[in-house]
Amino acid sequence: MRSWLPSSRSKGALEALLYLLGLTFRGFAFVHLGFAALALVLGEEAWGFLGAAALGFALGYLGTFRGRPRAQPQRAEVFAGVALLWLLVPVLGAVPYWVSGGLSFLDALFESMSGYTTTGATVLQDFSLSRSLFLYRGFTQWMGGIGIVVLFLAVFPQLHVAGRQAFFAESTGVEKERLTPRIRQTAQAVLLLYLAFTGAAALGYALAGVPPFEAVANALATTPAGGFSPNPQSFAAYPPLAQWLGVAFMFLAGVNFLLQYRLFFRGEVGPLLRDAEFRAYVLVVLAAGLALSGYLYTHHTYDLEASLRHAFFQVVSILTTTGFASVDFAKWVVPAQAILVLLMFVGGSAGSGAGGIKVVRWLILFGFLRREITRTLHPQAVLPLRLGGRVLSEEVLRQVSVFILLYTLLFALGAVALAFLEKDFVVAFTASAQAIGNIGPGLGEVGPMGSYAGLHPLSKLLLVGLMWAGRIEVVPVVLLLTPELWRRLR
Repeated sequence: MRSWLPSSRSKGALEALLYLLGLTFRGFAFVHLGFAALALVLGEEAWGFLGAAALGFALGYLGTFRGRPRAQPQRAEVFAGVALLWLLVPVLGAVPYWVSGGLSFLDALFESMSGYTTTGATVLQDFSLSRSLFLYRGFTQWMGGIGIVVLFLAVFPQLHVAGRQAFFAESTGVEKERLTPRIRQTAQAVLLLYLAFTGAAALGYALAGVPPFEAVANALATTPAGGFSPNPQSFAAYPPLAQWLGVAFMFLAGVNFLLQYRLFFRGEVGPLLRDAEFRAYVLVVLAAGLALSGYLYTHHTYDLEASLRHAFFQVVSILTTTGFASVDFAKWVVPAQAILVLLMFVGGSAGSGAGGIKVVRWLILFGFLRREITRTLHPQAVLPLRLGGRVLSEEVLRQVSVFILLYTLLFALGAVALAFLEKDFVVAFTASAQAIGNIGPGLGEVGPMGSYAGLHPLSKLLLVGLMWAGRIEVVPVVLLLTPELWRRLR
């Protein structure tokens, strides 16, 4: 007879997830307390931050009290826990926008989810938030870009087996990589690079003529490939030098953080130059940037420098899913817009702050297509699938195929649903593509100088779901919808 009591295995999985969620909420409570203090120093309202801090402490202590740090969940439970974490943290993060920012809760949730998932889509129209809220807005992207689990794993040693498993569940890409035998040291190395990158971007923007407050806010959004700017005109409001610096920093934001750590802190150039994904990433940037600059030079009134600057800025911005804008590209000729829309489905490098499908997955898919065409001509040939000299297992190919299928299916369903709600196919297509790719701007009403404020409430809710699914790379969302998972946790 089946017992109504939970098994020791399911109880352990649940305890691990509760502890992970509880510790995360407690950490974010301290973050909100810090911003409450900042708001008080600036003479601004702090009730929203204080409310979020109180709620975070309550949920955090409940989770850590009922949970157990050394419990060992299985792989499926870890993925589900990461998915829940990325859903619940933006809900908590919506409180300051709702209480102090004057937004409806749905708009606050949209802004919060867009921040933590580093999407950069906004419902703001007049950009009248307080300075503390604007910095908080950028900081949510900064935390979301490095990864919530990575950030807390680097800080809290209490995250044992569940923390290590969640690190790999949250990390993007195909083959999960570590710098050291200990995951916590790897997380700390990534955090060190992240901090240095952010400081360099803030200093560079300030020296290039960006106001200091905006330089810091933009740096917080550049490092994670986020795109939240405190200026309604984004980078179009800044000097050309700041835009060129934006190209450089966004490009780096789309490169694998661990490879960058080896380059900048260990002086290891070889791993970066030998990396097949990095070489393909550079090739895509150059090819798309030169093609787009040619269109701008011949079809618009830009001179050669401006054509190159705006072309490479927007190519890198969309490819890395950052979403900054140096110009309103919604007014460009259709072929120029088509190049950017195509890049929405590419993404940056695995292990970076960039979203999207990722360059490495396209390399694997194209390699598979090439192998199958060759196999049609030579049925008896043994053709292992290689990437950068390494033989990939069929398991990797299966995972990539499933991911791209689910990604495409969610995008298509989202586009169709938005088309029914908004009665505008361009808006629906680009809004769905940018949401699941965590990009930010679309075309039409939701273009780079536009806003998502005017969309139907159901459209906003759907986009919140797509942003969430895109950030955790789709599969954990599907797991949450699987009845078997919930039976295992009972």
